[in-house]
Amino acid sequence: MSSARTETLVVASPDSGDRLDKYLASRLPDLTRSHIQKLIEDGNILVGSVARRGSYKVREGDRVIITIPEAHPIELAPEAIPLSIIYEDEDVLVIDKPAHLVVHPAPGHPAGTLVNAILAHCPELSIDGSIRPGIVQRLDRDTSGLMVIAKSDKGKINLTEQLQERRVLKEYLALVEGSPSTDEAFIEGPIGRSPVDRKKMAVVAGGRPARTRYRVIERLGPYNLLRVRIYTGRTHQIRVHLAQIGHPIVGDTLYGRHKPSIALDRPFLHAERLGFQLPSTGAYVEFSAPLPWELESVLRELKGQNIAGLR
Repeated sequence: MSSARTETLVVASPDSGDRLDKYLASRLPDLTRSHIQKLIEDGNILVGSVARRGSYKVREGDRVIITIPEAHPIELAPEAIPLSIIYEDEDVLVIDKPAHLVVHPAPGHPAGTLVNAILAHCPELSIDGSIRPGIVQRLDRDTSGLMVIAKSDKGKINLTEQLQERRVLKEYLALVEGSPSTDEAFIEGPIGRSPVDRKKMAVVAGGRPARTRYRVIERLGPYNLLRVRIYTGRTHQIRVHLAQIGHPIVGDTLYGRHKPSIALDRPFLHAERLGFQLPSTGAYVEFSAPLPWELESVLRELKGQNIAGLR
């Protein structure tokens, strides 16, 4: 079971006069507003040594102490959900995740997740009170493609180090609206919780550093197919960065058009390539996964339209 953690913030002059809940939301982008409110209600937020309401106006020099209690373990049950296994050894499991499969249990998705499937496939996997056993990286529910899962403590420690040191190759295919002005570029911008819509992430001052590179591999009329590499692993990173430069992912109703320009029930985003060192031997390996049929059919249709338009 994960232990409780404590964070301490000191209010700076620019934030003086802000409501406590607003201040915390801007400084703790990994916590939702509802989570912050629950921490306040439970007396886990102290200003100095006093528990304050969310409406309290912080002042320069205030010392805000946040105690985040340990997570309550969720009873996880193995479920016989089919897995597309690309590689497996005693330490790691590489899978091709289908779209619409939630990675780990959460409110609203207590079962039927990738974690439940992993526990069925690897009944010996140690949970250690975590709701994400073996999960060292994640893909959004509606993103398909390659993921690596740790099967042992050795695998988890090793893979976590590789990810933190940015030694893991993660490349995606994304179809975007519009045509980028350059064929290849880096996008850099700190990502944190959007101050306008707490369901979204955004490029915000004070967010966590994020770096993305894209390369145009095919121009298809009003759309472009990109190969995207991420050097950091922020929540919704590719979706946020591409939307930030004016080229949201086709089918992404959160960061792009509310009504998709193409009939697609998910963002056109697929984790195509994954490379890392095997914890067991140190050998570098790379894996690839083809586009799923629903994305491939979109490309075929667009290519057909493009050819017809040139006649």
